[in-house]
Amino acid sequence: MSSDISEIFTIGWCEWVRLPELGLPAIKVKVDTGARTSALHAFELYPFMEKGIQRIEFSTSPLQHNIDTVIRCKANVIDNRIVTNSGGHKEERWVIETPLSIGPYSWPVEITLTARDNMKFRMLLGRNAIKNRALVDSSASCIVGQKP
Repeated sequence: MSSDISEIFTIGWCEWVRLPELGLPAIKVKVDTGARTSALHAFELYPFMEKGIQRIEFSTSPLQHNIDTVIRCKANVIDNRIVTNSGGHKEERWVIETPLSIGPYSWPVEITLTARDNMKFRMLLGRNAIKNRALVDSSASCIVGQKP
């Protein structure tokens, strides 16, 4: 997998991605250029300190329309910030950084953790994650990341 992307590639309005360090081999994301930061569905959040490093443990249901599949994840916390959601409401969210893989490409992205129970997609891929890496073809889906 390439971590140094030298040319910009095209993605669709939704794609299949992997978050390998979180143990998520496949999650369908909605590419949202209106969202600054990416967001992942998370619940049962448990922040803790480990060897002087702020970490968080959380659960996620990565598959659309499937609440029975639950994966427990752990990640380093890089921030705790106020985010304005699409409804204009502000909420405090934990922020992690983890590698994201889509097709043959891989790079680190910042992701906020939030409850997305009522949303169709369990993850949004925001514009900061694709900046200087990908163009979005809003008429296409799953151009690079194929369903496993």
